[in-house]
Formats: sequence, C-alpha cells, structure tokens
Amino acid sequence: MSVGRPQDKEWAGIGRTSIDKGNVTGRVAVHPWGIDGDEVSDTEHHGGTHQAVYAYAREDLDFWESELGRPIRNGQFGENLTTEGLDLTGMEVGTRLRFGGADGPLLEVAHVRTPCNDFKGWMRENGYDPKAWVKRFTAEGRPGPYLRVIETGTLSAGDPVEVVHRPGHGVSVRDMFVALNTDRSRLPELQVIDHLPPRVQEKIDLFVRERGVGYHPAVE
Repeated sequence: MSVGRPQDKEWAGIGRTSIDKGNVTGRVAVHPWGIDGDEVSDTEHHGGTHQAVYAYAREDLDFWESELGRPIRNGQFGENLTTEGLDLTGMEVGTRLRFGGADGPLLEVAHVRTPCNDFKGWMRENGYDPKAWVKRFTAEGRPGPYLRVIETGTLSAGDPVEVVHRPGHGVSVRDMFVALNTDRSRLPELQVIDHLPPRVQEKIDLFVRERGVGYHPAVE
C-alpha cells in the first residue's frame, strides 16, 4: 500500500506531482476520495470518487521488470494498492472487491489509468528508459484500474482481497482502456457499464452524436 503528496518537479505538467508514492505500514483509513495520506496534485485530470484509489497488479509490474531490465518496486507506477493473484487487466469494470474481510472497505473497479508525460518524467527520474514510454505503456494495454469506494473502512498491507461481485457484462479493464485511448469505435461498448464516470459518458455521447443517432459498431 502506497501514498504520496505533491512534490515540485520541473517535468510535471503543472509543476508538481504526487506520483512518487511511499509504502506505508499499519492500518489506514479509506474514504470516498481515497486513502488517508494520499493527495492529488492535478485535480483537473486526477482524483474524484471515480478515481479514488489506483491499483496495479504485481504480476504486471513483474512483466515490466522483464521488459525494462530493472527491478520495479511496489508503488513505482504511482499505484496505491499493489495486488497479487488478481487479473486486474481482465477484470470487468464494475467488479467489487472486499479488502481485509467483512469489516474492510468495499471498492469497485470504475475507471482506467491513461498514461501521461508526468509518468514518463517519473520513469526517467528513476533511471528507467523513458523512450516513447507513454506509447509503449499504451500499446501494451496493462493500465491498472481506478477504484471507487462503495463502503469505507481501514486496510493494511497484506490484507486479503475477495471478489464479491462480477457484473457479467463482459467489458474488461483492458476493453475500457482500448475504447478510450486507441480505438474510439469501441466506445459504445462501454454503455453496458453502470455508473460510468461522467467524462467517460461524455466521450461516448460525443462519439455517438458524431456518428449519428442509432450508430452501432460493426460486427466482425
């Protein structure tokens, strides 16, 4: 589990960033806006209830370790929660996860991370190869999900995680990422998801208006 506060960085788009997350120990409160001790710098593009907590799979970090040829610590990608044993990329948007048992917080997969130049700058600062990093990360399609807080509580590193609800619509984290970033023709597929983030719904509505009322993507 990792949290961060704004730090001044000349390479950051607004001059400061919270991507540098430090690991924390002990039990920490989770509230509708995120985890205690974690603060968003760029509130125009990050944060809010649909992006309260960012999760990334240890298995995906291991993949990038092999690709980049260097160790990657938990929290290096700016994630709050580094999970083990969960296929976050293949998980349906709307999946609900219970952390730490019956009294722990209930979080829901709500959105996906879109890589930015701050991510590239952070990788460069830490000695990783930043060459075309944003394009490379995007092409790989392992974005990691943002989680919405359904029920508050406390959690700590090492807490068990249980999948308690699967929506059954079949639209995964990777599907949402592709629709939002590399293949806009798939945006209408996202309409089966309940409680879409407003900005995602706006992109879908705009796309449908541009293509005409009643547009349906071609079946392949």
